[in-house]
Amino acid sequence: MEWHVTDAESLRIIDNEIGDHRFSPAEYEIVRRVIYATADFDYATLIHFSDQALQSGAAALAARTTIVVDVPMVQVGITPAIQATFANPVYCGMDALTRPQKGKSQTAWGIETLAQRYPEGIFVIGDSEVALATLIDLIEAQKVRPALVIGTPAGFLNTIGLKEQLQDTLIPHVRIEGRKGSAVVAAAIVNGLVDLAWQAYGQEPQPIN
Repeated sequence: MEWHVTDAESLRIIDNEIGDHRFSPAEYEIVRRVIYATADFDYATLIHFSDQALQSGAAALAARTTIVVDVPMVQVGITPAIQATFANPVYCGMDALTRPQKGKSQTAWGIETLAQRYPEGIFVIGDSEVALATLIDLIEAQKVRPALVIGTPAGFLNTIGLKEQLQDTLIPHVRIEGRKGSAVVAAAIVNGLVDLAWQAYGQEPQPIN
């Protein structure tokens, strides 16, 4: 991401308000991106990184692993950064061609279809609770083993339980605990990880117009 003076000032404000924290430098960079994108400091306590989540995600990005997202808003939000760096393929569950089915949403069926094609992909579920449930079912059935899962859908009913299930899978993941979350949060996490991975593998981030 190309930072401007106003961006730097906003990040300084975030740093001042957060103060001391429990995150590693890489994790904190992701947290700053999420707060910057949402202006919501609650995410400093809600975001959770599993062991080796960022390391696994960075390695998968560098290996040009396919990225599967649930909704177009996430795809649009991450594509410029991906194209300017590792150029991973990015597929959207909502746009996947599937046969008409009953009992699941188009997005959930799309995620299931793409997961079967790319069982070791990077999965970014930013909006759809049903898509996250579908992905977790596939993980628990040992039909897929993602390199990284980013789970940030908001919700009031099953979302909290789903995020706890994601924790129990032992798959590398980044999740937002509780009811909050959004596609914007998911995109901010991915974009922060892309920049970190690009730097870690010996290359500087390129400006994004």
